[in-house]
This record gives sequence, structure tokens and C-alpha cells, in this order.
Amino acid sequence: MQALVLAPDHKTAHVKTVPTPTPGPKEIQVKVHTIALNPVDALYTAHPLGSPGRTVGSDFAGIVTAVGETVDRALLGKRVAGFLQGACSMNERPGAFAEFLCVDWDLVWVIRDEQLGLREAATVSLCALTAAQALYLRLGLPAPWAATETGEKEGEDVDGKVVNILIYGASTSVALYAAQLIHRSARTSGQKIQLYGVASATHHSFLSNSPYEYTALVDYKSPTWPAEIASKLGDTKFDLAFDCISEGSSVPLVCSLLSPTGRLAVVRSREGGAWTYDPATITTEPLYGAVWSGLGQEVQYQGMTLPASAEDREFAVRFYEYISREPLEPNQVRLMPGGLERVHDDGFRLLGSGSMEDRACKRTEEFMRPVRREKLVYEIVKS
Repeated sequence: MQALVLAPDHKTAHVKTVPTPTPGPKEIQVKVHTIALNPVDALYTAHPLGSPGRTVGSDFAGIVTAVGETVDRALLGKRVAGFLQGACSMNERPGAFAEFLCVDWDLVWVIRDEQLGLREAATVSLCALTAAQALYLRLGLPAPWAATETGEKEGEDVDGKVVNILIYGASTSVALYAAQLIHRSARTSGQKIQLYGVASATHHSFLSNSPYEYTALVDYKSPTWPAEIASKLGDTKFDLAFDCISEGSSVPLVCSLLSPTGRLAVVRSREGGAWTYDPATITTEPLYGAVWSGLGQEVQYQGMTLPASAEDREFAVRFYEYISREPLEPNQVRLMPGGLERVHDDGFRLLGSGSMEDRACKRTEEFMRPVRREKLVYEIVKS
């Protein structure tokens, strides 16, 4: 089969023929139809943690073509989506950018909604789980599946207190899922929530509508945005915040808007160098966790080792079961031309090496325009 693998120069990737994987006892084999790109895919191809020859890439959607000996054969032929680690940690496990892949049968979600295509489904898994981990595991919002398990009535008012939540980078892929999951948490738990956002003014109209439904938004380009968003609350401060950029000054500025007991989740750790911890300006310890922990295996990542977490894996399983039943609104798709052979030179070039500032591309093709509120998607199997 064909796969996009790290090249011997250790800074690019190229398409190469590699053996087709066969599923282990608890795995399924998936014929990959579509892949969606994340900034980390480009970052860890340019600065790989894996060895040459390792398949890169994370998000995928496709059809189950074989199952392991302990897996229910009813999964055969099902449309599924998920993500793998790609080259994003120091191990040799292959990523998703290939014609076939193998993955644990319970670490995918089944695409039951016939209105949801494989292109759109490929955009969901990694970013949606990132959002869910931040909101439910770290910030402590009740997961929307918890009410069903505890017997609480949907919409039951818990205590009447309004929880004010701020999302910085509200138009990013992770934030688009976070907004939906916040509202679902409110509906099922009965907790009253007010959602505020910081994003480019060009996205405000879109973000004000369902399913995102921000109470108020301010433009991140304004030098006075912290004061502007603070003025929306009056004398109170934010209870929870989720910084979906986590670069440069964003972490201390978001932190400055929190109440003394507030909590802040970030998408990038300070070990990666995107932001600097200064106790004078960051008075609340930012909460970070790598999405890869949901795969249930040890991760060596950005100078740290995350031990295998059975708890994080179980959370991922439950989350994917939930969105199999209650699918999320996917990110907007930009279908890119070509297949695997175009991912590195087009898609990775457009995404840059990981930071928001490193995404300038001077190419003039329409499909190489700047990425705005959308995911780059490639078809491996043409529909």
C-alpha cells in the first residue's frame, strides 16, 4: 500500500510503498477514504520525533475492511473515524496517512448519520477529543453523557449559578467543538452557562449562531480586547477559560480575566516553548494534557513522558460512543486537490510549522489561500 512517511532527510515526508497492516486481536483494519490535516502533522514532519520511514498523520475516516479475532464482525463495512499518533511522539507506531491502517476497535466512532460524509467526519476526532478532555477532564464541566448515566433529567437546574466561560481563539477547530460541547453540557446538566469568545471580527456573525451561540465576542486584533471582554461581565470575572491558541501573551492575558478560583485550560504546554510561565502574570496554573493520552499508550512528547492512562483511554472510548449517537457539527471542509502525494508540498506548506505566525504562504492558487475556520481534507479514495 501507499503511505506518507518521514523521509531520510528527517524534515520532509514522501509517499512510499509499505506493507499493508493486518489487525491484531482487538483491532480493526480501515481502508482510509479521507484524511484531515492538523498543525501538529506539519510540525512533527518538519521537526520529527519519529524515525525515517514512519507513517505520519492523525485524523482519518474510512470503511472497516477486516477485524481482529475478538472483535464483533458487525463492524465490517461500517464507516468510522478516529485518529492515530502520526509522528507526534517518540515511538514507531504508524500514523493515519496511508491507504490502510489498524486501530483499536473501540477508539473509533461509527458514522451513523447518513447526512455526514467521510470528508466531514475526518475533521472531527482529534480536535473534538482535545476539546472534550479540556472541558470535562480538566475544567470540570459535566460531560453530556453523565446525566443519562446518573438518571438526572435533561435541563434540570443544578444550583442556579451562572458559569461564565471564555474561549480565546474561538474560530479555531478545537474551539468550534468546544463551544458545542459546552452548550451540550449545559443542556444535560441544567447548569446555566454564558459563553464569551475572542476571535477575528470576520467570524463573529458565524459564531453567534447555532450550534456555537456565543453570548458576546470581541476582536483579538484589538489591543484592548481584555478590557473589552471584561466589560461584558461587569463586576464579575470568568469562572473558566480555554485558550485555544496558547502562544506568546495569550496565556497571561486570558489568565488576568479569571476569578481567584477560576481555572484555565491550554492547548499547548509551556515545555514546547510557545509561551512562558511567569508567576507574576500567570496566577492560575494552566491545565494542559496531550490528546494522545486518549489512545491509552505511553507518550514521549515535547520533552516529557506521559504514562499510559487507562482513565484517559476510557474517557476517549466513552466520548466516541457519545458522538456516534450524537454527532457534532463538523468543521468546514476545504477539499484539497490530489491525494497523499500532495499533502507535504501543499497542505503542510499551508499549515506552516505549527505557530499561528508561521502560516504565510505566497502561492497564488485558490486552494492555497489562508486557512480560516476550516480543515484541509484530502481524499485517498475518490468518491
